[in-house]
Amino acid sequence: MKLPADKVFLNIQDYGNSVSSSIPLALYDAQKKGVLKKGMKVLLAGFGIGNSWGATIIDY
Repeated sequence: MKLPADKVFLNIQDYGNSVSSSIPLALYDAQKKGVLKKGMKVLLAGFGIGNSWGATIIDY
């Protein structure tokens, strides 16, 4: 998608594949590290087994 690194939050190196907990863990870690702030628009996307996927944009 050619997104700049400062626009993407990654924490897979801390937890590995945490399945359905991946997005809530990333939101928690991003907030704790000061990356996620109130009023931001956030794109959430998840991928799963069998080509299942979902995405949404939230106002945090």
